[in-house]
Order: sequence, then structure tokens, then C-alpha cells
Amino acid sequence: MSDKESKLAAGSIITMLGSVILRLGGFIYRFILSRLLTTAEYGIVGLTLPFQNTFIIAASGGIPPAIAKYVSQYKAVDDKKMVHQISITGMKLMIFLSIIAAIIMLIISEPVAMTMWHKPEAILPLRLVSLIVPFSVVVGALRGIFQGFYNMQDLFYSKFLEQIATLILASSLVFIGWYAAGAVLGTALGFLVSLIGSYYLYKKDIKDVYLNSEFEKIPFKEETKIMAQIFKFSIPVVISGIAEIVLYDSGTFFIGIFLPSLFAGLYTNATAISRIPLIIANSISVSVLPATSEADSLEDENLLKMYIHQSYRYTALTSLPVTAFIIIYALPLMSLLFGENFAGGAGALSISASGMFFFSMYLIASSMCQGLGKPSFPMYSLIVGAIISIVSCVILIPILDIRGASLSTAIATFVLMIMTIYEVTRLTKIQPPYKDLAKILIVTIIMMIIMFIMPKTLIGMIIGGIVASIIYMLLIVYLKAIKSEDMAFVEHIINKTGPLKKYLSKILIKVNNYIES
Repeated sequence: MSDKESKLAAGSIITMLGSVILRLGGFIYRFILSRLLTTAEYGIVGLTLPFQNTFIIAASGGIPPAIAKYVSQYKAVDDKKMVHQISITGMKLMIFLSIIAAIIMLIISEPVAMTMWHKPEAILPLRLVSLIVPFSVVVGALRGIFQGFYNMQDLFYSKFLEQIATLILASSLVFIGWYAAGAVLGTALGFLVSLIGSYYLYKKDIKDVYLNSEFEKIPFKEETKIMAQIFKFSIPVVISGIAEIVLYDSGTFFIGIFLPSLFAGLYTNATAISRIPLIIANSISVSVLPATSEADSLEDENLLKMYIHQSYRYTALTSLPVTAFIIIYALPLMSLLFGENFAGGAGALSISASGMFFFSMYLIASSMCQGLGKPSFPMYSLIVGAIISIVSCVILIPILDIRGASLSTAIATFVLMIMTIYEVTRLTKIQPPYKDLAKILIVTIIMMIIMFIMPKTLIGMIIGGIVASIIYMLLIVYLKAIKSEDMAFVEHIINKTGPLKKYLSKILIKVNNYIES
């Protein structure tokens, strides 16, 4: 297997492992809170999430990616003074923006809870969101520095520490009677713990090792130039971030307006499960951008075609069966993970899962656009998707309850997917591998039929999932929907199976020989 054929697989697998661990922690958090709170109380927690996400993104101003970019850029030429100054200036900007965002959140909490949602019990949790913003923003700045130094280990530790602290503190506060407010306060304290831990890691691994000199304070005029430099990069990032949150969370917001709180609880957990396929897509997209950029800069059309086709196939091969499993077994999944009280969210989950597959394909095409030097198009398409989501929610939620919110997201993400794939095709003159994708879709439908005839119980879900997965893999190989260059993806997984590697490698060789025949 050549280095170029395995480039996508190597980066994708490493990123995926970290994502799976963090996603698992998120499910444990929801699992515990779903059992400590009533569905309505959990719904109040869910209603705060759009505000948490929006204000964290807005307050950070898209600056962490800018910090990562410029820290990496100046570190490459060993300009320690500029690495230090970018870090300090970026941090100052983010703290200033976070204070403004926290004040705005405090001011709007009561009008949103009382006037828009008519839910007085949401006032305190919304006010507590203002505590989350400053801590999360400073943590975000430190994570941007970690990323700029390619210190992915400390980046993971920072996120993991936040998750563990939030899980313990939020659960404890809910348990002692703080209910929804306790869950939100626990999140704020989780970020505080992560802030302390992240600063320790920053001091130990970066400040004491690399930035260990004394740096003169630069004049304010020079610092404003650095601020402008950071803002120029960060504005498209923050616009894209807010548009993505609107796309994801507009359903939750409008559920708060049109429906009782318990529906928000059902929808919050349904959408959490539906986003599982995004773990795979996010992992692949991290590697797609540099790979596409490399092929484009080399003007190697064959290499570019291979990367584009690999990206679409990897995503479809892995995300489609996971999506199919979630659609068919939505009811037992909701009941098993969150309790019988949340079974009513199964219909919304089935619809949301399809929407997240569309978004997975968008993520891949978006990374290709960025790698081809066209980063603005994904931002514009996200804005279009956000507008479609808002309009659809207003129309469909009063008619279809939370299923209307899920359908709105699915419609918006489908439009996103079509727009962005079309743009990639226009830019590269390379068509997606329609024949391979059609084969994968047909095999997935067969997989769904097999799972559908099984009982919708825990045992039925396990047996149906195993049998359908085996048949899926056999048919994918038989129909040659997977190519020999795609074997690198499977090979990287097999290399991490320990004692099973010896046996699985033999099977892989036979499969590869069949595909090439």
C-alpha cells in the first residue's frame, strides 16, 4: 500500500479513536442526567444548549483556529516573540468578547424564558449559561495554542478533563436537588476545572519548554495590527460556526416556543444519537483537506480523483450502515440509553439520522472545497442551510411536533450536501463515484430489510445488527463496491486489533486479491 493511498486512512483512524472516547463520555453524561431528571427537567437543560453553543462560538470570535494557524506559522520559523504575542493578544480578545457575551446572556435570559418560551423554570439555567462563556472561551484559546504546536495529546487531555469534571459535578449537583440549574452549573464548573488543567499543561509543555524567555511588551498600535490579522482570519470561522449551530439547534429553540419542555428533552437525546455518524465523517474530513490540497498543488488529476473518490466511498461505506442501524432500531436505542420515558423520541431519531448522513457527506465535500482553496463556499452554503432550517421549523414543528424539527434539519442538510458536492464537481471536473455509491446504497437497503424483520427489542437489535453487518460486508466485497486502494482504511483498523491481527490480515489479503481480480 503506497503512502499516498494510506494518507487518508492514517489520519482518519487516529482522529476517530479520540472522537469515539469523547463521544462515549457525552453519552454517559446524558445517560446519567436522563435518569436523575424528569423528561421535562431534562428538556430545560436541552433548551439551554443552543445558547451555550451560540454564545461560546460568538464569544470566542472564531479566534482559536486563528491562534492555531498563526502560532503554527510563526513556530515554523522559530519566531518565539510572535508565537507569544499571538497567544497573548488572542487571549485578550477572547476574554473581552466573553465578558460582553456573558452580560448579553444575563440580560436576555428572562425575556427568552418568559416572553418567547413561557417557561419561568428556564430563567435560572439560562442565566447560569453566562458563567460557562468566560471559562470556555479561555479554555478555547489554550486549545488553539495546543493545536498550533501540534500537541494533540494535551488537546485531548483538555477536552477529556472537561468532560469528566462536567460529568461528576453536574451529576452531583442534580443529585443533591439543583435539578436543571445544577446540570448547567456543573458544565460551567467543568470548564473551570478544564481551564486549570489546560493552563497547567500549557505551562509544563509549552511555556516552560519553548516560551521560557522574557518578552518585551509591544506598543498598542502594533498589537491592534495583530488583532486585525486575527480577526481577518476568524470572521469566516465564526460565521460558519454560528450558521452550523443554527442548523443544528434551531429545532430545539423553536420546540421551546411551540411545545412543552418534555419534547425538548426527547429531541435533545434523539439528536445526540443521530450525530454518531458524524464521528466518522469528522475524522475523515480532517485528512481530506490536506490530501486534496496536496493533489491540487501538484496538479495531479489522477491523485486528486483517487482522494475524492476515496473520501466519498469511506464516508458512505462507514456512515450509511450506522445510519441504517439507528433508523431501524431508534426505539430500543432511545429506551436502552435514556430510559422508557424517552422512547417517544424514536420517530424524531429516525428522521434525524438521515439528516446527519447528509451532513456527513457535506463535511467531506466542504473539506475538499477548503483544500482546493475555496473556503468561502461551504460558509455560504451553511448560511443557506441555516435559513432553510429556521423557516422549515416554524412551518413543520406545529404540525409534526419534534419530528418536524428533525425533518427540517434533514431538508436543510440535504440541500447543503447537494450544493457542496456540486461545487466540488464543478471545481475539479471530477464526478463522484456514482456506481460505487449506488452499490453501497443498495447493500444498505438490504441490510435495513434484514434488521427490519427482527424484533425491535434489545436481543433483536443485537442479533439483527450482527447478522445484517456480516451480510453487508460480504455483499460490499462481492459487488466490489470497495476498491483495492480503500484497503488501507481497513488495514489501519486491523493493525490495532492485537492478537487478531494475524488472522484478519490473511482475510484482508484474500479480499484484496478478489477485488483486484
